[in-house]
Order: sequence, then structure tokens, then C-alpha cells
Amino acid sequence: MTGTGRIDVHQHLIPARYRSALEEQGLTAGGWPTPDWDPEAALAMMDRRATATGVLSISAPGVHFGDDAAARELARAVNEEHADLVRENPDRFGQFAVLTLPDVDGAVAEAVHALDVLGADGVVLLSNAGGVYLGDASLDPLWQVLDERDAVVFVHPTAPPGLPMLPGLPSPLLDFPFDTTRAALQMATRQVLARHPRVRVILSHAGGFVPFVASRLAGAAMFTEGVTEADILAELRSFYVDTALSATPTALPSITAFFSPDHVLYGSDFPFAPESWGTTFDRELDEAGLPGVDRANAEALLPRLRTATRSGT
Repeated sequence: MTGTGRIDVHQHLIPARYRSALEEQGLTAGGWPTPDWDPEAALAMMDRRATATGVLSISAPGVHFGDDAAARELARAVNEEHADLVRENPDRFGQFAVLTLPDVDGAVAEAVHALDVLGADGVVLLSNAGGVYLGDASLDPLWQVLDERDAVVFVHPTAPPGLPMLPGLPSPLLDFPFDTTRAALQMATRQVLARHPRVRVILSHAGGFVPFVASRLAGAAMFTEGVTEADILAELRSFYVDTALSATPTALPSITAFFSPDHVLYGSDFPFAPESWGTTFDRELDEAGLPGVDRANAEALLPRLRTATRSGT
């Protein structure tokens, strides 16, 4: 690990207003209990785990609970509070701003505000929003706005629509990486990133199952006019991925066999991932010795964070 500490691109915030909104709706992240969170706890964790900067995002289920106006209000409030936290701690925290999908007009407006006014480091999108996946044609106006701003997009999974959770097994255990894979494949068949080359997209949790089944996914070309297997594989390889809950001796070889080494980023999934899990994954990642994963790859993707030089202790 570098002397300046890790950059963690997969870390979450749970502001009080957002927690209250989840509780009012009776919602969780796919059956996973909502953990305690505050900035001080996040900083203490980062110091214990030698992390200089955590780029924070809202996790599933996002901010849209069925009402566009309410989603716009909640997204704006959360993003403004998040931006204040970053301004107070610019070397310790970053911001992937939450948007309002499936409300595309609201998402476009909030992306413009977050990136142009708040100076967010990027935006977070869920793998699907109300059953609409990220390659859907209805989202083209959002991708255009993000492309115009050279935006970084962090894709976080959520529960697949219409797929009931296995009894007693929250969706993050299995269904979340499956949904990330669905989103990535749909984006690849529609060549979203080839059409918007200035957008950089990070897939959570090693890209779901993408590195394990990429050649199988390329077979979608048989059902997609004008797209070849090579096109699909090139699009899939263009994604960045984080190591959250994925830095294991069995997963890392597949990740590094498919993705370019400079497209692999460190992620903790704090506070949803218990720290006992996180420290085990940290140790296994350190033992793997992947170049750039702790910091350099994130610095290249998010240049503002090159100034974040405080070491964890």
C-alpha cells in the first residue's frame, strides 16, 4: 500500500434525513438491515484501515420510492448535505451524487446541479430503477449529459425486479451481483459507453459475475443487430470495477484476467459490510499485491483526489 493511504470508491453515507425516509417507507437495501453511520465513525474506520479518502454514495434502494417530486426533493437535500461534508473534509471524503431514476428529467437536472454547482466527483446510479436498466433507450438523455461533463458513474446494485428474495437470504448476498451483471450486459449490447466515450463507469463488487461469464455474455451478439461479440467484450472491458467484498484468492484471478489492471479500484462497502469482513478482504488484497489498486488507479480516474494525502493511522 502507498504511504498516502487508500482511496475507497465504494463507501456509503446514511444521513439522518435519508434514514428517516427509508424508515417511513419500510425499506432496506434488499433486506439488509440499515447500519448505523455518521461521519466520525467513517473517519475512525478509515484511520483504522489506512484509508485516506472515502468516496461516499447512497446505496440501494436510492431515493425514488414512487413519487417523482418527493424523489427530487430528497435527492437535492441529500446531495447538498453530502457536498457540505466534502467541503468540510475535502481530503477525507468524496461525492458520488444520488439521482432520481426512473425519473429521467429529474435525474438530468440533478446531475447538472451536482456536477456543475456542487462539484461532485461523479454520480451514483442503481443497476435498475423500477425495472429500467441502464442501457434502456429512455436513459439516453442522461448519458448524453454525463458524457458532456466527462462524468464518473458509480453503478451500485439493487434487487432485480420481480425476483423474490430467498427466505432468510438478503438480496445483497446473491441477487445484487446478478443485477449488476444484467445492467452491464444491457449497456454493452446497446454500446452505451462506445456512444458516450467520455463517461467512465465503475461497477460494484468486481462487476458482479461479468469477469466469470464474459465470453458467455458476448453471445448476446447473436440477438443484437449491428453488434459483434468483439463489441460486447470491448464494452465490458471498458468498465472499472471495485474490490468491495470481492478481494479473495478465488475472485481476484478472474478479475485481473478480464479487466485491465488500471481498471481495478479499492472498495470497502462500509458501513454495510461488517468491519470484520472488510479487514479480511483488505488483508487478502494486500497479499495479492495488485499494482495501483489502493490509490493510483483512483487518482487517475478522479484527479481531485490526488490532493488527498492524509495517511490512515
